[in-house]
Amino acid sequence: MAKHGLPQGFGGGNMLKQVQRMQEEMLKAQEELEARQYTASAGGGAVTATVSGAHEVVSLTLTPEVVDPEDIDMLTDLIVTAVNSAFHEADETAAKEMSRYTGGMKLPF
Repeated sequence: MAKHGLPQGFGGGNMLKQVQRMQEEMLKAQEELEARQYTASAGGGAVTATVSGAHEVVSLTLTPEVVDPEDIDMLTDLIVTAVNSAFHEADETAAKEMSRYTGGMKLPF
């Protein structure tokens, strides 16, 4: 045992440096994930949504054919579906990328 009561090789500057380096890598990876853009479509491409990894809608594209004043509910559903699909893709990518650092533990991002 070392003087401080921890097993030899545990603690000290080396372990702290490794944890700090891992934390820095995680923060950098999270920033990169937030900067990425994810695109999903609904209605056979009638509605296309692009979102960022930071959960912000970047763009929303509608084909003229999908804009029917008599059927606003369908258009609304397609927009919601496309946006949610893009967010789902962003979340799955983030979880997969961050699992390298978390060892599979679920952490909030």
